[in-house]
Amino acid sequence: MANGKMKGDDRIPAAQAARRLVRGAVIGGLATLNADGGPFSSMVAVATTAVGEPTLLLSTLAAHTRNLQKDSRASLLISAENRQTGDPLAGSRVTLNGTMVADDDPATRRRFLARHPTAAGYADFGDFGFYRLVFTDAHLVAGFGRIVDLDREKLLAPAGLADSEEGAVAHMNADHGDAVRLYATRLLGLRDGRWTVTGVDPDGLDMACDGQRARLDFAETVETPEALRATLADLAGKARNNG
Repeated sequence: MANGKMKGDDRIPAAQAARRLVRGAVIGGLATLNADGGPFSSMVAVATTAVGEPTLLLSTLAAHTRNLQKDSRASLLISAENRQTGDPLAGSRVTLNGTMVADDDPATRRRFLARHPTAAGYADFGDFGFYRLVFTDAHLVAGFGRIVDLDREKLLAPAGLADSEEGAVAHMNADHGDAVRLYATRLLGLRDGRWTVTGVDPDGLDMACDGQRARLDFAETVETPEALRATLADLAGKARNNG
């Protein structure tokens, strides 16, 4: 599969562009198969595992969940709005194909609810459960004529931060709130406020402030807690010098 440099808005390797789309996703289009084999699509809230697999919170009362119980094959479409042109087809999008499996890992729940805090109000209802898309391949469209097929391995991040994520999030919010605020305001150009870290993974940092979400992508994949500390310190320095 190809993994060349992307032009235009995504002047980064195709796999990295696709990973950033998935990591930043809040919603996606879920395609499942009806009992008669016909297609069925729906809108779902999306988060990711530490290594980058999409996770969903689904109700057994929903048609897509009933479809998955009969045939676990699924496809998830994630797109990025193109604010420069207003053309809905000008933005990048990625389609992930695979099978949906139930996931009762506490980390999956924690990361999903950090991305979608309002879901905590119904996550414990008896008909709801967390699911993970075990994708086999992906199809990235990053503008006209820029189409790339990607293998699963190119889209998964290393698992080196999984065990330390919760502690890193707590530490940043307790001791480095000033740096988090600067990440949002000076590196991302967002409004001032009490920004907090809601998640961290090898590809970037998730933040939130009064219901607004933000994603700070790392320039390089971070594989260890030591590398994470160095990366966050470097970003803080850049943010302070960007004032």
